[in-house]
Amino acid sequence: MENERLKAKILLESLPYIREFYKQTIVIKYGGHAMKDENLKKAFALNVTLLKYIGINPVIVHGGGPQIGKMLKKLNIDSKFREGLRVTDDVTMDVVEMVLVGKVNKEIVNLINLMGGNAVGLSGKDGWIIKARKLEMVISKDNTPPEIIDLGKVGEVVSIHNELITTLEDKGFIPVIAPVGVDGDGNTYNINADDVAAAIAGSLKAKRLILLTDVPGILSNGELISSISRKDVMEAIQRGIITGGMIPKVKCCIEALEEGVEKTHIIDGRIENSILLELFTNAGIGTEIVR
Repeated sequence: MENERLKAKILLESLPYIREFYKQTIVIKYGGHAMKDENLKKAFALNVTLLKYIGINPVIVHGGGPQIGKMLKKLNIDSKFREGLRVTDDVTMDVVEMVLVGKVNKEIVNLINLMGGNAVGLSGKDGWIIKARKLEMVISKDNTPPEIIDLGKVGEVVSIHNELITTLEDKGFIPVIAPVGVDGDGNTYNINADDVAAAIAGSLKAKRLILLTDVPGILSNGELISSISRKDVMEAIQRGIITGGMIPKVKCCIEALEEGVEKTHIIDGRIENSILLELFTNAGIGTEIVR
């Protein structure tokens, strides 16, 4: 009986949040360890399905770097990286699109559907959701001329056309989007999934943007920062509190906030049911970045 009372208490605690998010869009960037562990994959699919059943509109944007690397290795295609980004020639781009759109995307869709959801797989090419252009990377270092790095078919978001996404939402579907975009000449580009998720969240004026990562959130001296403003985020970067791979993630969150997203969250996808714990409990489990 005590367990049943605890379950009822948890449900009641979640009620104000369910009311707040009802009929709202929540964009979730799905990646990291949560995409590799079988139990976490199933929990993710169940979390997303539950959100839809209680009247919330989840939109999923997924990565797939490890899966791409594995396939390239299997095909004996060398991978080169510059500044943490994969150099993507035409042959590599074919593999990237095959893995992201043809394999990873459909596996996520299938799992959500098996859990009782109604998911539809898309890439940025469908309905021209993601208009892209070639990413121009220039590296400037002390006492040396700027270096222009050609990353090949690595792109950045120019604009989001969200009509297809909103139509699917209205019809009861869960959009699952691979971060592949196309330019006006029909060239295909591989785009960072965090950037795509932020751009889509901003375009939809989503209630929340959630980035699943392999860390607890933003840390200061080993302690989790549960909430931080975008102004304090920039100060934390300047003071060296936020470093490395966390910097582009928080910048994505700031861009989404500037485009109208109410709050953004960086959470630990290694924790089972992390999405529900962040959204529907008073304490949450990660870092929220607010305006």
